[in-house]
Amino acid sequence: MTGHAIECRINAENPTTFLPSPGTVTRYHAPGGPGVRVDSHLYSGYTVPPHYDSLIAKLITHADTREDALKRMEIALSETLIDGIETNIPLQTRIVTDEAFIDGPMSIHYLEKKLGVQ
Repeated sequence: MTGHAIECRINAENPTTFLPSPGTVTRYHAPGGPGVRVDSHLYSGYTVPPHYDSLIAKLITHADTREDALKRMEIALSETLIDGIETNIPLQTRIVTDEAFIDGPMSIHYLEKKLGVQ
């Protein structure tokens, strides 16, 4: 095993309130390229049901260094297109571009502090 991997769990939810965002995906485009993997069942026209887990995709990037894996994730998140529902992609982008997160080390309280929830 070599390198570093970063995984972002993409959820159908409001990125600020975390309320679920069921509905129909009107347009979907997954990112790709070397070191980028997407595990998802999404497609344009898919209806996200209101009664189940809001997880709609796992986006994984891999690179030789953590810094490169994070940069690759930032690019992959920016290339991901999901219209018709809200997703937590804006929050994931804020996290992977946050200097404190990039510099590490992290604690279990990182997200609480980032969001101002104490």
